[in-house]
Amino acid sequence: DPALAGYLARTAGLDAEQVEHALSHRSGLLALTGSNDMRQARARDDDEARLALAVYTRRIRKYVGASYALLGRVDAIVFTGGVGEHDAATRAESLAGLERLGIAVDAALNEADATGERAVSPPGAEVPVLVVPTDEEGEIARQTLERCPA
Repeated sequence: DPALAGYLARTAGLDAEQVEHALSHRSGLLALTGSNDMRQARARDDDEARLALAVYTRRIRKYVGASYALLGRVDAIVFTGGVGEHDAATRAESLAGLERLGIAVDAALNEADATGERAVSPPGAEVPVLVVPTDEEGEIARQTLERCPA
């Protein structure tokens, strides 16, 4: 909501830098559960944690649907990073209800104890759903070598 920054400044007495810090570092999962760690949120069994998880996955679902509508097609959906690579429940919940768009998660593939790049959508799915591990340190090293050859 674009009015949020003004609201925070007025009601909480925050200046622009404090509003930016609050929105960038103190909101989202942290604000709703007290932790930025998805594992901790999933381990809790309370209304705050359930709300936080619902907000998190709904936001992903909203952006997938909006991107689909704007682009007119989706070639693939890729989950990466800590949560994307390791949290089957988040992957499934984030795409639930999008089956009419050709987007689905196969429960067995999604829950399998697998590592590496893999598909978690049903075989032959219209839109492949993939899990792709990240290698941030390796990418930083590759880009450094490209820009600063020995």
